[in-house]
Amino acid sequence: MKQRIMGNKRFPLVLMLEPLFRCNLACAGCGKIDYPDEILNKRLSVKECLDAVDECGAPAVAVPGGEPLLHKEIGEIVAGIVKRRKFVSLCTNALLLEKKLHLFTPSPYLTFSVHLDGDQGQHDKSVCQEGVYDKAVKAIRAAKAKGFRVGINCTLFDGTDAKRISDFFTYVSEDLKIDGITVSPGYAYERAPDQQHFLNRNKTRNLFRDIFRHGKGRKWSFSNSPLFLDFLAGNQTYECTPWGMPARNVFGWQRPCYLLGEGYASSFKELMESTDWDKYGTGRYQKCADCMVHCGYEATAAIDAVRHPLKALMAALRGVRTEGEMAPDIDLAKARAPEYVFDRNVQKFLSEAKHAPKTSAGERGGTTKSHAA
Repeated sequence: MKQRIMGNKRFPLVLMLEPLFRCNLACAGCGKIDYPDEILNKRLSVKECLDAVDECGAPAVAVPGGEPLLHKEIGEIVAGIVKRRKFVSLCTNALLLEKKLHLFTPSPYLTFSVHLDGDQGQHDKSVCQEGVYDKAVKAIRAAKAKGFRVGINCTLFDGTDAKRISDFFTYVSEDLKIDGITVSPGYAYERAPDQQHFLNRNKTRNLFRDIFRHGKGRKWSFSNSPLFLDFLAGNQTYECTPWGMPARNVFGWQRPCYLLGEGYASSFKELMESTDWDKYGTGRYQKCADCMVHCGYEATAAIDAVRHPLKALMAALRGVRTEGEMAPDIDLAKARAPEYVFDRNVQKFLSEAKHAPKTSAGERGGTTKSHAA
């Protein structure tokens, strides 16, 4: 509302702060870990992280990865963000969560967002490792017992069983008593090992209608906004808002969004002012054709809610509509052809790092252990 009153056309709602890409899992649908070791071993320092928070100014900060709990100074990073009275969602697969809980203090500004892509069978298949689900559930219970806010983030792929997911949502809401579900369809990372199970837009809309149809009368608590959920079920025609959740990672400020890395800016100001935003999004760029992910469309839903508060209220009160005609979708026919720049960007980063002058840890804005594997 403040940004609307000030007349700002583009502004951040959530900062996606990735302090590292390294992870302790290798999920088949992930496009964030396909880097050389020189990059996977790179860390943002505490100062770099907090400078990004201050520079961006968004009221909320999501801390994904990689696995953020692998960062040896993650406790200090989170404490610095909370001190600034920003809402922090620390995304984790929870394998290290119990061991690391002592690094954090319960706060209404801090939520652990645990990655769970369904029940035991669904999740362990998604992360390509058995036993991960049980460890995550155990960690959720431990964190809740210590007074922490804990939610889950659930990414859905083609072949997802709608009834099993709806039963899972009931379980985490009623048994685990989590503080919110963040749900999203998977994004088709161009270098993800598994390219066969990403959802297209039509499948996404039908899947979410089926899930919410099974969920009628159940008390699920979502972190997603009602209008975004309505969009997933095909009831809203939205365009992507890539600048709504800008991403800062070890490369810099990522263009154009958290999911699609096609260049980097050295500052948030440069990212906002020099990125050709009109080149990206569904209907404009073929790489974005099937994307309906929260980091692109939650901001659109939030802006729509401010513009049309009655519409947002009705969506919240009635729930997601699961029957009837769907809203028109975006025409994909005129989208520009994709550019494949991943390898070029990686090589540029490695070359710059190789030729950069040697500096002390202090001059880098962190300590030696910040950059340790």
